[in-house]
This record gives sequence, C-alpha cells and structure tokens, in this order.
Amino acid sequence: GLRCCPEARNCHQTLGILLGTCECPPVSGCNEKRMLAMLPRCGKTFAEMMKKVEVWKWCNLSEFIVYYESFTNCTEVETNVVGCYWPNPLAQSFITGVHRRYFHNCSVDRQQWQDPPDEILIPLIVVPILLTLAMTGLVVWRSKRAAQVV
Repeated sequence: GLRCCPEARNCHQTLGILLGTCECPPVSGCNEKRMLAMLPRCGKTFAEMMKKVEVWKWCNLSEFIVYYESFTNCTEVETNVVGCYWPNPLAQSFITGVHRRYFHNCSVDRQQWQDPPDEILIPLIVVPILLTLAMTGLVVWRSKRAAQVV
C-alpha cells in the first residue's frame, strides 16, 4: 500500500493517502537496488489477486483490469519512493517478467485489414459516383422543366 514518510513535510498525510500522492522525496537519486527489492512485493500482491481469476480468463482484460491497475500503481509508487523515475528500464523489465508469467498464452492477433480485390473495389467506388451524378442530373433536369412550366 501507500506509505507516507515522516520526513515528507509537503505531504498532508490523510489527503496524500486518499489521493495516492504521498511519497517520500528522493534523497540521493535513484536507488535501483532498493527498487529491485521493493518491486517483487507488487508482483506478489498481483499474484494473490490473480488467484481470484480463473486461468482461462487471464487473457480477458476486463476480468482483471482492477488488479492490473493496482499492480501498475504499486510499481509506480515503489519506484518513485526510492527516487527513481517510472517507467524506467529496470521497472519495465520487472513488469515484462510479470507479463511473461501471466499473459504468455494471450495472442495479439489483430485483424489484418486489406483492400478487397479490384473487381469488387472498383464497383464499390464507381457505383456511388455514378448514382450521385445521375441524381444531380435528374434534379437539374426537373428544376429546368419546372421553370419552363411556370
């Protein structure tokens, strides 16, 4: 969870906890060793939450989005607490490891869209153009004819 450091003078602790903005200020830059020691706690919490999701639903983001958001927020907070930027290569590597563990069987098959063959595409383009020209011609012809009658 979120922690407020006693030395964080600019952080109103109650408000900081509610808003999720209470962090320890970096003292001496990024402590990568400490960050790498803290991030597994986020992974462990995420693993506990993912036990609630049936394995066959692991590729359905809507089934665990709240857990994943919590995991992401945890990695960001833990990274910032030790004075590091987020994301950074080490944190990304940790997150990628979690992805490999839980989502390695999830495909990213996206529909590859391509144009239909020319014998289908050309009529789909030409027919609306010809109909537009024909309707415009009909309207002009009817307008001229109506003007002659009056």
